[in-house]
Amino acid sequence: MTRTKKSSLKGTDKSIKPGSFAYIWKRISRNPGAMLGLIFVIALFILSFLSPYICKYDFAEIVMKERYALPSFEHLLGCDEVGRDILSRILYGAKYTLSIGILSTALSCILGVILGAVAGYFGGITDTLIMRALDIFQAFPNILLAIAISAVLGAGFDKVIYAIGISGIPNFARMMRANILTVRNSEFIEAATSINCSTFRIIARHVIPNAISPLIVQVAMGIASSALAASGLSFLGFGVQAPTPEWGAMLASARGYMRDYPHMVIIPGLFIMLTVLSFNLVGDAIRDALDPKLRD
Repeated sequence: MTRTKKSSLKGTDKSIKPGSFAYIWKRISRNPGAMLGLIFVIALFILSFLSPYICKYDFAEIVMKERYALPSFEHLLGCDEVGRDILSRILYGAKYTLSIGILSTALSCILGVILGAVAGYFGGITDTLIMRALDIFQAFPNILLAIAISAVLGAGFDKVIYAIGISGIPNFARMMRANILTVRNSEFIEAATSINCSTFRIIARHVIPNAISPLIVQVAMGIASSALAASGLSFLGFGVQAPTPEWGAMLASARGYMRDYPHMVIIPGLFIMLTVLSFNLVGDAIRDALDPKLRD
């Protein structure tokens, strides 16, 4: 009986195709750090969307007599400089920080994949023009480019998404182009060309799906860096503005009280750190799962 069970388990493991969702999930589930990061991110998503129903206080409710209140049973994470409950603002703010991270990364990925696919597939002058234009963008650090774009567009939730999303396009485009170069001369591309498939169909149905797997890791890492950049822009005054409870804006408003009331700075900073760390842990686990050298 024992031998039969073991053999059936081994057969099941071998039936899982490397690179498939089941295979990636299996590798992630074996990584304690990645599982902790995934649980934290999922819990943060759920709590952020349930915050209007589970928070005892409204994030914008001002109670002057509760100013600078330390963490207690009444206010689990304390209050800020005007008596607003920090726990409510953290949970409400998670919605903004995570949304900026996900939407800006999606914008970078979509535009980067299109540009990289066109440059890698056609090559020649098209490749040269696209890559030299991207070189101009990459001449500036991402955060500096995001600040410049935010200065032009102005502050606000949607402006931050555009600023961070545009600054992240070159990374996705270069990775996609490199992947396209490895598959564009494959036999299935030649077969599709021989039966007169349109160029758009070849790129959309054959080239991109076979070259996009490594971008999954870049997306996971990109969400972390975009959330961090969003907090940085808000801290510098170029992002989401007060009284919107974005974590970077909370840090900016509390920095003047760091010495006397450090909890006002430590708590949003800690949530930024844990969120970025969680996405990075999940991204590392996905990278390990997709790396042929690390497969069992």
